[in-house]
Amino acid sequence: MRSGWYATRSDVKALLRDCLKSIKTHVKGKYMRVYCCGLMLLLWVCQPLWAAAKIDHWQTKQGGRVYFVKTDGLPMVDIRVIFDAGSARDGGQFGLSALTAGMLDAGAGTWNADTIAERFESVGAEFSAASAMDNATLSLRTLTEKPLFDKSLETMRAILTQPRFAEADFQREKQRTLAALRQQEESPSDLAGIAFYQKLYGQHPYAHPELGTLAAVAALTAQDLTRFYQQFYVAANALVVIVGDLPRQQAEQTAEALLADLPVGQKPTALPEVVLPTQSGTLHVPFPSTQTHILVGMPGISRKDPHYFDLYVGNHILGGSGLVSKLFHEIREQRGLAYSVSSAFVPLRKPGPFVLSLQTRNDQTGQALSVLRQVLVDFVSQGPSEAQLLAAKKNITGGFAMRFDTNKELANYAGMIGFYDLPLDYLDRFKDNIDRVTVRSVTEALRRTVNPDVLQTVTVGPGGK
Repeated sequence: MRSGWYATRSDVKALLRDCLKSIKTHVKGKYMRVYCCGLMLLLWVCQPLWAAAKIDHWQTKQGGRVYFVKTDGLPMVDIRVIFDAGSARDGGQFGLSALTAGMLDAGAGTWNADTIAERFESVGAEFSAASAMDNATLSLRTLTEKPLFDKSLETMRAILTQPRFAEADFQREKQRTLAALRQQEESPSDLAGIAFYQKLYGQHPYAHPELGTLAAVAALTAQDLTRFYQQFYVAANALVVIVGDLPRQQAEQTAEALLADLPVGQKPTALPEVVLPTQSGTLHVPFPSTQTHILVGMPGISRKDPHYFDLYVGNHILGGSGLVSKLFHEIREQRGLAYSVSSAFVPLRKPGPFVLSLQTRNDQTGQALSVLRQVLVDFVSQGPSEAQLLAAKKNITGGFAMRFDTNKELANYAGMIGFYDLPLDYLDRFKDNIDRVTVRSVTEALRRTVNPDVLQTVTVGPGGK
């Protein structure tokens, strides 16, 4: 673009449509995706920031919930179908959720994996399916030009409603998962994370790894995946998120089409409550490495915790802001004990972990742990200063708009809002909620949530702790 010229949305939209006509005339097969992806990148560069996100909400005829954000001018759409079907629903068959999600596009209806991939590539669409701790998600990004959109939606619908779970495909995906699990055993950071969740959650469904364990995955069958799919991939348990340049009527038709062939079913029962530890504990995992990986923490907060914003700002000051955090200053800058150090609250449907993490030279493990704990104890008891609070607020709110400045990122937020039943105006009110945070509210929230006397410590490295 020449200096001083700015493309409007209508300019960009017209440009894309002209290019699409040319592409369909001159480009065939696998090259279609390359051209379309390039055009998507052009749109991303040209589009302005989101001013606000108006989220419409309704239910389909079968009871599935829909969250829709219309974004004008960019002829593309991001679609998510989210189920309460994450690893927390594995039961005793650890890895069942992840393997089920991973198998969805391995074959559906009369199409095998290659045919499915070719159908998406031919229209420049991107599809994925994945499982996390709380949920499983099918994601589609496609252009809204009718022939391209219709083909993408038809393919996604088949994956959602007619997965085959064929034995040969299942065995291949199972072997890939087992290989990934064996690779985890060679990673001290992966071992630390697995041991940390087990230490914090014991017998709770959050305790086991999302990918499963070698023994559990080895015992899974294709019939197990079919059963899991039939139980959890039902309309009553579905959340549809649509973000893009579609009219409301087409969004309604899209949501209905996606869920129409799913059984109504029912939502799963609530997860059990998380039991907080009553005393501190330590666990060391021997591993031949030059550094020791350290994780310290306890169960923290759920996504709907009333003190979320106080703790969000407080953690930003403690260890969530990278180079300017208290932990980084004390452990890296003042003492050189670690290259990086951080803290985080990981809110889930039930209280997710509050975790402090670092890696340090083996002979510095004791000193690093001592400083880490002391910084936390002091911060919980004293809270932040007014200057620290002001700086954190400016940093958080100043960059917040950039977190949802594309359809894809906005779809992620809309999915979070829908899945965790947050207010529809969550994004609009985010800045106000941060502005309301005070030194007192941060300090009180930290004291209420973080008890230094019951912290759990996991170390992975040579020898003992």
